[in-house]
Amino acid sequence: MKIASHIISIIFNPILMPTIGIVLIFNTGTHLSLLPAITKQVITVLIFVTTAVLPMTILPLLYQFKIIKTLFLENKRERVIPMVITVFFYYLGFLLLKKIGMPTLLNSFFLASIISVLIAAFVSYFWKISIHTMGIGGVTGVLFALSIKFGIDIMPLISMVLLASGLTASARLYLSCHNTKQIFVGYLCGFLVVFGFIFLSF
Repeated sequence: MKIASHIISIIFNPILMPTIGIVLIFNTGTHLSLLPAITKQVITVLIFVTTAVLPMTILPLLYQFKIIKTLFLENKRERVIPMVITVFFYYLGFLLLKKIGMPTLLNSFFLASIISVLIAAFVSYFWKISIHTMGIGGVTGVLFALSIKFGIDIMPLISMVLLASGLTASARLYLSCHNTKQIFVGYLCGFLVVFGFIFLSF
C-alpha cells in the first residue's frame, strides 16, 4: 500500500497538473478540440517545460545551496521559495504562449494556476496545505466550469478526475504527509480558484 501511495503521489504530482489540465481541456469537446494537432502539441510541450521541467531543475540547486533540506519539501516553509520560483516559470510560459496567440480559455486556466501557486506559497509559510490535492482540485474545477459554461457532457472525464482526486487524497493521508483538514482545504481552494476564474473570466 505504501508503494502504491508513493506511485499515486508521483503520477498526480502538482507540478504535472497544468499539463494534465491542458490535455484534458483539449479533449472536452469545446472549440479548443478543433485546434490543429501541431498547435495542441506546441502548447502542451511549452506548458510542460515551463511548469514542470524548469521548476524541477531548480530543486537540486536549492538543495546544493542548503536553501531546502530535502528534495521532497517536507517542511512547510521550505516550499515557499521553490513555489515563488515556480510562479516565475509559470509567468514565463504564460508570456510565451500569449505571444503565439493562446486562446482566452487557456489564458484563464494558466492565470488561475499562477494564482493557485501564489496562494499555496503564502499559506505554506504558516500552514502545510496539501498542494497535491490543490493541484488535482484545480483540474477538477476547470472541468466542472467548462461543463457548466458550455453545456457539454464530459462526465467520463469528470469521473476519472474525481477518482484520481480520491486516490491522491487517500495516498497523502496514508503517507502521513497531511491531515484531513490540510487535504480538504487544499482541494477546495484549488477547485474554487480555477472554477471561479474560468467561469467568470470569459
